[in-house]
Amino acid sequence: MWLIKLKANVLGFSLNPPSQLNIFESLNLAEKITSIYGDIRNKDVLDFRFENFKPEIVFHLAAQPIMRKSIKEPILTFSTNFMGTVNVLEVARNSPTVKAVVAITSDKCYENDPKPSGYSETDRLGGDDPYSASKACAEFAINAYRKSYELNVASCRAGNILGGGDWGENRLLPDCITKLSSGQKITIRNPSHLRPWQYVLDPLYGYLLLGSKLLESKEYAQAWNFGPPEENYINVEELVQKTIKYWGSGEYEIVPNPEISESQFLRLNCEKSNNLLGWKPKYNIDKTLEKTISWYKNFYDKKDMYEFSLNQIKEYMES
Repeated sequence: MWLIKLKANVLGFSLNPPSQLNIFESLNLAEKITSIYGDIRNKDVLDFRFENFKPEIVFHLAAQPIMRKSIKEPILTFSTNFMGTVNVLEVARNSPTVKAVVAITSDKCYENDPKPSGYSETDRLGGDDPYSASKACAEFAINAYRKSYELNVASCRAGNILGGGDWGENRLLPDCITKLSSGQKITIRNPSHLRPWQYVLDPLYGYLLLGSKLLESKEYAQAWNFGPPEENYINVEELVQKTIKYWGSGEYEIVPNPEISESQFLRLNCEKSNNLLGWKPKYNIDKTLEKTISWYKNFYDKKDMYEFSLNQIKEYMES
C-alpha cells in the first residue's frame, strides 16, 4: 500500500495468504492492486507474468519464513528460498523492462558467530538450520547474478519485524496477539534470546529508498543491513512483557524446547546503510509496540484498516 501511495502501478505475485486472518484481506488490497496467486518455484508462470506486466522494478519478498517449519520441511524451504530466488533473478535477467531488483533475505543468513559490534555485510554467510542456510544460499545466488550477468540487484537483511496484520504461525508477536485476543496464556520457549526487533516501516522505507537508488546507479547493487536502533535489542521475555503492557492485560509462561536450536544473540551493524543511503530507523521498541498493538486493537474493533494503515505510514514519514 506504500507503493500505491507513491502512485506506482503494482502487481503482487504470491501464494494464498498463510492464515485465515491476514493483512492482504484486512486492507482489501485485491481491489487496489493487480493480484496474482502463484508460486515462485514455477518459473514458467513467472515468465508469463513478467512478460505481460512488464515491471521496471522488482521487490522480491516471497519466502518460506518460519524457522521451525524449515526443520520439518527442509526441501520446501530450500526450493522456495533458494531456487525460488534463482527463478526471480533469472526471469528479471531476461526481462527487457526490469531495471532493478531489491531482494529481501534475512539477518539469519550470517554464519552463527555473533560479535558485540553486530554482523556487517561482509561477514561470512552460513546457517545452522534449513531456514538460515536457505537465506545464505539466496545471497550466494544474488551475488552470482550480480557478478556474472551484471544484474542490477541489491539484497536486504533485516531483523525481526513487528507490525500490524501478521497472524502467521510460530512467530512470537502474532502468537502473543492470538493468545491475548482470546484470553489465553502466552507460551515462550527461549526467554533470554536477544533479537533485533524493529517496526515494519523502518526496513520497508529502506527497501523503497534502496530501490530508488538502484534506478539511479548500479553502485548500490550490493548487500545492505537494515536493523533497529540499539535500544530495540531486547530479549524475548522482555518483548512479551512489553506486549502485555501495551495490550493492557495478559499472562505468559516459559516452556523450553531443547529440540530447536536458535542463535541466542543476533545483532546487525547498519553503519553502511546509515552512511551511504542516509537511512536510519525511526521507532524505538516502545513506539514500535505502541503502533503495532494499536493496529491490532483497531482491527478487532472493526475499524477501516486501510485508512488506519495509511495514517500510520503518514505518521511515520512525518516523524
